[in-house]
Amino acid sequence: MLINQIQQKISEIKKQRNICILAHSYQAREIIEVADFTGDSFQLSVAASKSPHEIVVMCGVRFMAETVKILSPHKKVYLANPTAGCPMAEQMGVELITGVKKQFPDYTVVAYINTTAALKTICDVCVTSSSAVKIVGKIPNSNIIFLPDCNLGAYVASQLPEKNIKLLQGGCPIHAVVTTDDVAKAKAAHPNAQLLVHPECVPAVVQLADFVGSTTAIMDYATKSENSEFLIGTEMSIAENLQYTFPNNPSKKFYCLSQKLLCSNMKVTTLIDVLNCVNQDGGEEIQLSEQVINDARKCIDKMLELGE
Repeated sequence: MLINQIQQKISEIKKQRNICILAHSYQAREIIEVADFTGDSFQLSVAASKSPHEIVVMCGVRFMAETVKILSPHKKVYLANPTAGCPMAEQMGVELITGVKKQFPDYTVVAYINTTAALKTICDVCVTSSSAVKIVGKIPNSNIIFLPDCNLGAYVASQLPEKNIKLLQGGCPIHAVVTTDDVAKAKAAHPNAQLLVHPECVPAVVQLADFVGSTTAIMDYATKSENSEFLIGTEMSIAENLQYTFPNNPSKKFYCLSQKLLCSNMKVTTLIDVLNCVNQDGGEEIQLSEQVINDARKCIDKMLELGE
């Protein structure tokens, strides 16, 4: 079948079965085109919780599907491709962080949303890349353990010098490989382009940026900016998606900062995976115990409370 025929089949089945399809912004364009909602991971979880659909299919990675289940425990939640994991989310386990908490009992443990449901159960508050500075700034305790991404944590620390933020050596292996040399080469090739980067990049790269923000914030900035050229310092699909936003405006140009910015875990999900999942021939239903859901939900609820 052609791509548009597969997309049509997916649309027909999801309507018949009352399915909501979520696609993270890093997904391929043909998947985004069949999604009901596209965006950052937590945005998608909230959207799913407010939708009337009984079944939710996540086109992203496992921790994202888990977060959907935490916010919508009564819904059936599926991960379109069961092999789609996240090295950052999976690199710190409950046993490790339990030990860290015993070592630093007077610290508030802040978990990036990019963590497993199990790890969220022992953390005090969650943050997203867009809310991290605001949330941490509102925590009464000045002693903070930030996990797992040390680069996002370093960015938060740079914005909140009054806080004593302890970082653990973890993070996104994709964003972390981009160097200042990569920036120099990209700037030489596109001298008029503004540099927009995700705070998961290393501090030396973040310091060179014209704008630092979440995936959605980067896209919003580029869309609204009067500047005409941009170097996009996050997963390379964002530069592509922005190009689709301005097909009739060739004056706006978007370049990927580095070819290293390719997340194979995000790219493992295919349109056929989505078709098989909605057709009950593939995917994996996310199963979390009631206790895990309730305990993990506490740190998300705390984030929502502090974010008001």
